[in-house]
Amino acid sequence: MPALCRDCLAVFDHGTRCPACGRPRIAHHDELWDLSIAHMDCDAFYASVEKRDNPDLADKPVIIGGGRRGVVSTACYVARIRGVRSAMPMFKALALCPDAVIVKPRMQTYVDVSRQIRALMEDLTPAIEPLSLDEAFLDLTGTARLHGAPPAVVLARLVKRMRDELGITGSIGLSHNKFLAKIASDLDKPHGFSVIGRAETQDFLRPRPVRMIWGVGQTTQDALERAGIRTFADLLRWDRRDLSARFGGMGDRLWHLARGEDMRKVTRDSPVKSISNETTFHEDTADADILDGHLWRLAEKVSDRAKAKGLAGRVVTLRVKRADFKLITRRHALGDATQVADRIYRTARGLLDQVGAQGPYRLIGTGISELVPAGQADRVGDLLDPGASRRADAERATDAIRARFGDSAIIKGRALR
Repeated sequence: MPALCRDCLAVFDHGTRCPACGRPRIAHHDELWDLSIAHMDCDAFYASVEKRDNPDLADKPVIIGGGRRGVVSTACYVARIRGVRSAMPMFKALALCPDAVIVKPRMQTYVDVSRQIRALMEDLTPAIEPLSLDEAFLDLTGTARLHGAPPAVVLARLVKRMRDELGITGSIGLSHNKFLAKIASDLDKPHGFSVIGRAETQDFLRPRPVRMIWGVGQTTQDALERAGIRTFADLLRWDRRDLSARFGGMGDRLWHLARGEDMRKVTRDSPVKSISNETTFHEDTADADILDGHLWRLAEKVSDRAKAKGLAGRVVTLRVKRADFKLITRRHALGDATQVADRIYRTARGLLDQVGAQGPYRLIGTGISELVPAGQADRVGDLLDPGASRRADAERATDAIRARFGDSAIIKGRALR
């Protein structure tokens, strides 16, 4: 059986320890040299960056997130053992792990590290499909001659470079399609390297729960359970037409995935579908001035990201979460697309006024969707708001000043509330 040492990258035929370095971190599989679709997922990325930059945190439970009223962005594996999970309310996380060290996110630092990881990937293949800052699909089909080694060796070299050069660990899933590669990357975290071959696909999937399917949330799980579907074996008993009739487009997708079939290609730079930003308050609030100030800052962040990407949106969305965790979402379609913060803010503020006095709120967010190139944005004047064009021009002038002298060179008064 082909085997690979993940520490020294030695290649050999079999064994539980590397004959070259004697270490036990071995990847072995009958199809190890034949597979080329991979999913790389960093291990507790934000927390790993913080532990790398602050060695005093190395053995401590670390939670990345806001104050007691916030939610968990990421938890290190020490905290995860205690039951802490991403998106968990912070007060619940602290009840499970009262000795945790809470660290506020440093997004720009994480973005910088993500770019360094992406640069290492670019050395391997142009076929990279990022899913977030810390994970991506890679297609290494046909690269063996270029690298002088099969994809499995190249991927082991990638995570070794990440660890040695950047101080960040990652887990690899290797298979014959994206669906299975993503499942594989979760099988042996952290520091994992898991393989799902073609020959074993059906036997591997059959006993496993359908919640393993990426994108199957709690609502879909509940619907599947009501139909008696809990495992892939249950799915296999359904006729394709019956699944489609019961679950629509999702049913047809489930039929294929139950058989380990996924024809999606690894697509470089998939189009962005929306741009949004939100914040969770340390204390619930219904104060109109506080909500207004946060909404302006969020609109600015959305606008800045849209301008950086050369995009604009035809739809503005408002999201607020009440103290009882009920999420309220409102959308408004614009006459023409925008990337101007003032227009995003005013539209979102109108949506907030429509929501009315349903607070206090623990979260507020806004964003744009139905994205188009920036050249198609803000070309039509607003007859109901003659000052809109003047404010847009002022905003562009402000952008130029901030680009030259820094983000804090000009700050709107409402952002200080």
